[in-house]
Amino acid sequence: KKGQQDMQKTLEEIKKLVQSGARGGGATFKEQVVDSKGSPFKGEVDAPLTLMEFSDYQCPFCTRVARDTLPKVIDEYVSTGKVKFIMKENPLTSIHKQAFDASLAGLCAQDQGKYWEMHDIMFANMKQLSNEDLKTHAAAIGLDAAEFAECLDSRTHEKRVNSDMSAASKLGVRGTPGFVLGVTDQSDPNKALMKEYIRGARPFDSFKSSIDAMLKEAN
Repeated sequence: KKGQQDMQKTLEEIKKLVQSGARGGGATFKEQVVDSKGSPFKGEVDAPLTLMEFSDYQCPFCTRVARDTLPKVIDEYVSTGKVKFIMKENPLTSIHKQAFDASLAGLCAQDQGKYWEMHDIMFANMKQLSNEDLKTHAAAIGLDAAEFAECLDSRTHEKRVNSDMSAASKLGVRGTPGFVLGVTDQSDPNKALMKEYIRGARPFDSFKSSIDAMLKEAN
């Protein structure tokens, strides 16, 4: 019965995303240079390729890819210095009412050097993302509670979240998770020419084929 309930929730999520996409028009991916200065990342600063994810903490597909696929990408490509992995916020506020505050919480945690710990605990507790839940998660990962609460309640990073959402829109990234893959600018590693859009919670092999092909081309 629980499996049937989970499946029904997933189907409802798909329906909402399809309806949201239908209202949003037919934006297509546009190859362009993206600046990631200040965004949380994993890997070498000047890795040959940059993989950027636009994500939503209330999105079950984002949770799935964070749990099942990205660890493999990180082990094979990020930890070996071939790819820099960057997170961008893209809360789908029309269907996920707590996602924007969750993005704010992640950036508040980044201020204290614990973005990835907050990232992990929020995805592990996707149904507990109220304001009080976020403060509980912050305490659980050892953040300064007062500093975090001030940052979250004052919406310190609202402009940063909106900027990430704007970047997604300009790229033509639709829905979440959305990934863009490109070549890092070695003269300014904060920038990368994004050349390919990887849409949705794809399996590892899909990422592998795209990354291998672009690494070969870059070399």
